[in-house]
Amino acid sequence: MGFALPSDYRPEHTYEDYCLWEGNWELIDGIPHAMSPAPTAKHQRISGRLHTQFENELSSCSKCEVSLPVDWKISDNTVVQPDLFVACFPFLDKKFIDMAPSLVIEVLSPSTRTKDLTVKRDLYLDQGVKYYVIMDPEAEEYLVLELEGKNYSEVAKGRDGIFEFQFDDCKANVDFSSVWV
Repeated sequence: MGFALPSDYRPEHTYEDYCLWEGNWELIDGIPHAMSPAPTAKHQRISGRLHTQFENELSSCSKCEVSLPVDWKISDNTVVQPDLFVACFPFLDKKFIDMAPSLVIEVLSPSTRTKDLTVKRDLYLDQGVKYYVIMDPEAEEYLVLELEGKNYSEVAKGRDGIFEFQFDDCKANVDFSSVWV
């Protein structure tokens, strides 16, 4: 039987603390989460290929920006860095985003898998992220969750296939079969 530190005694970190840390971290509900080791080459290739597709698909959209990891400051004690996101608001001149993106993609890693599938899924749902896409490099499968009311619904999954994402006045057709090769 292990000892669990009561929450009353657990230090709660803030964005100010987070800004002083070396390395790559996320801060969720005051608790630091290390983002190491660095992503694998396959993880980065998947992120890059998805980024390219979204950039190409949304190139004529004046509202939507596609980004690789940037701090998303949700509150003073919660800061995350999605692997990829689409935001339909201006943020390029800011240090972090402070509004929910329309789409978040997380590429699963052994060190962050459980957090991405549970804690971050619930966080994105709570923040009203319209699409949450989970990419599994090991299984070479994707899962697209879409916000419907107060819950996510599974709207697409598999290895192959094209899915159309709708963002306000813009849309992006993404071919998931091309990200694995």
